[in-house]
Amino acid sequence: MPPTFQPSARMGTAVALAAQLHGEQVRKGTTIPYLSHLLAVASLVMEHGGDEDQTIAAILHDAIEDAGPEAEALIREQFGDRVTALVWGCTDGVPDAAGQKPDWRDRKQQYLQHLATVDLDILLVSACDKLHNARSILIDLQNYGLALFDRFKAGQAGTIWYYQQLANCFQDRLPGLLSQQLSQTVEAIQQTVKQMESPA
Repeated sequence: MPPTFQPSARMGTAVALAAQLHGEQVRKGTTIPYLSHLLAVASLVMEHGGDEDQTIAAILHDAIEDAGPEAEALIREQFGDRVTALVWGCTDGVPDAAGQKPDWRDRKQQYLQHLATVDLDILLVSACDKLHNARSILIDLQNYGLALFDRFKAGQAGTIWYYQQLANCFQDRLPGLLSQQLSQTVEAIQQTVKQMESPA
């Protein structure tokens, strides 16, 4: 069976841009380079049938959110309008001139409403992003316990609420293996939390 697409040099250019924009970032509460998350999401996009534009958008999906709106011009110049639109579709908040984003709960509510109407090509990239995040949360929960949630602005309750809402949304709009994997991972997070909270 032939591959979904033949990767081109554009993908290498996307990785180089992501390394430039996120080079000093690490995953929350770790020393793991943030680029690892971007490459993992791109891998999931390819595994679930995404095309090259979607894979490039996965590599750059946090660029505007983390590096600011100036990243948009770089993405549009190097990768075109579709990749730019895909990245915007995965963006749930842009920092202002002071580097601040709107209130967390408001941003997440707006993003959930956004996911209810966006095109399926955006949903695929976003679902891969959320799946990798949820898997990382589960692994770190098993390794570090409930203190893991101290890393997140929303804490334990808010984080679990958000991922449950995401799982529901993707199951509704993008039914299939990818959404099932996200739902199963969120359920595993919830079950692990219950076990940790139960008296010995």
